[in-house]
Amino acid sequence: MFDKRLVKNFNWALLGLTLLIGCCGLVVLYSSDRPGGADAVRTLFSKQLVWFGAGTLLMIGSFLFNYKQLDRWAHAIYALCILLLIGVFVLGKHAGGARRWIAVGPISIQPSEMTKIAVLIVLARYYSKVVSAEGLTFRNLIPPMLYTLVPFVLILKQPDLGTAMLILIIAGILTLFVKIKRRTLLGLLSFAALSTPLVWYFLKGYQKQRILTFLNPERDPLGTGYHIIQSKIAIGSGMMFGKGYLKGTQNALSFLPEQHTDFIFSVLAEEWGFVGTSIMVLLFFLLIIRGLQVAYGCRDPFGTILAVGLTAMLFSQVVINIAMVMGLMPVVGVPLPMISYGGSSMASVMVSLGLLMNISMRRFMVE
Repeated sequence: MFDKRLVKNFNWALLGLTLLIGCCGLVVLYSSDRPGGADAVRTLFSKQLVWFGAGTLLMIGSFLFNYKQLDRWAHAIYALCILLLIGVFVLGKHAGGARRWIAVGPISIQPSEMTKIAVLIVLARYYSKVVSAEGLTFRNLIPPMLYTLVPFVLILKQPDLGTAMLILIIAGILTLFVKIKRRTLLGLLSFAALSTPLVWYFLKGYQKQRILTFLNPERDPLGTGYHIIQSKIAIGSGMMFGKGYLKGTQNALSFLPEQHTDFIFSVLAEEWGFVGTSIMVLLFFLLIIRGLQVAYGCRDPFGTILAVGLTAMLFSQVVINIAMVMGLMPVVGVPLPMISYGGSSMASVMVSLGLLMNISMRRFMVE
């Protein structure tokens, strides 16, 4: 029988923010690909509009069932995503020097996007059963490490440094949230510091160049430093109120690379200025606050931990992307949620927000 409390507890504010940011993303995207010509603009805009519509349907589907079923199916979802990541190396298509997508008819899916959610679900299931007031020991952390490192390695080999690092970051945030013993934390931090040179050794050449360029973009202004230099010029030229919609010169003259994907925030800054970007950041901030409120109001440990993880994922993507285009972080290829062009990214974000709405609707239910 239908429970009226589901409608009463539905997070309409979260839904409104999601649709508002998504619509803003469509407006910015339309302007971002003008260098490709009118046909290119119509094609990309039409595709993104379809993906936004499909993402909205996925979001609706994500809050129609009881999220507690994910606890039961966590390992199956995780295993499926790992199989898809392995399938990328066999069936994946090669594009832009990487193999990240699997073609399903006319559609290309990026398994790493949904893997982020799968990792959060399986970690939430595990932590909800072992969490304690004393904190977790190193032995308690062995399974979560394995759950995280397997997809991290597979995604890193595609190669996709941005998504791989994002999985480590959100797993780390989730682990700190459930609390670990101080001695264990100090040991892990020491290990991470000592293993940094080893991580550098395994990075690919272009990944090392990105880090070196971050430290000094002017060392190769026409090569590896070109992206970030042009991005800074675009952001700075927008000043307080921007040059106006469809009037950005850095974008229109093709000086700004990847303007419809990773560097779309630069297009927003050039055309709408500090005021426009501040409004966009405020919308994302309100979205994150709503996510944390969902976690705070949930009475179920699994739902609370999952809500924190989903919110942390959205927060990390926003911060990394904006810091990246401003030159505050290396360029690692993390899209801006609901703003950057891309179907798989749109799908994963909308599913994440749908799950947050799901948890909010059923936060009063305790089994």
